[in-house]
Amino acid sequence: MQDLNFCPKCGNKSLLWDGEKKWSCSHCDYVLFHNVAGAVAVIICHKDEILFTRRNQEPKKGKLDLAGGFVDPKESAEETCVRELFEEMQIKFDIAELKYLGSLPNVYEYKSIPYHTLDLFYEYVVQEKFEVELEQSEISEAIWIRTSDLILDEIAFDSQKVFLKSYITT
Repeated sequence: MQDLNFCPKCGNKSLLWDGEKKWSCSHCDYVLFHNVAGAVAVIICHKDEILFTRRNQEPKKGKLDLAGGFVDPKESAEETCVRELFEEMQIKFDIAELKYLGSLPNVYEYKSIPYHTLDLFYEYVVQEKFEVELEQSEISEAIWIRTSDLILDEIAFDSQKVFLKSYITT
């Protein structure tokens, strides 16, 4: 974050990072905020199994992940769930089938920049397990895992580890 030095408004090397969420220009009073980003994670479950994906790109390449992603501008969290599940695995479903479960803060580090996120967790219950058509650039595999067999250290993101630990014990 400290690598950003030049003000996008006046061009001077006068941009200062406050260490948390904003840069300010000491020359022209320009302020740039690095706000929290919204993200969704969908727990697709069938009985005592959850559908996980394996990440095929950084960050956390090779780790297990829940389907989901960042909220786009002018998009609700539920619309993000629908879009991401279709983009990642060609799954189509009705928004009304989603159940909101809760949220947790997280940090998503990408190319040495820490993005603070608010991860919104949803549940999507299916009556039968199914095969998925993967978006190979993002996901290397999809795998159903019994909650009793889940190893939390294999999960990519801290917020998901914390949420799943609570989810599988209730």
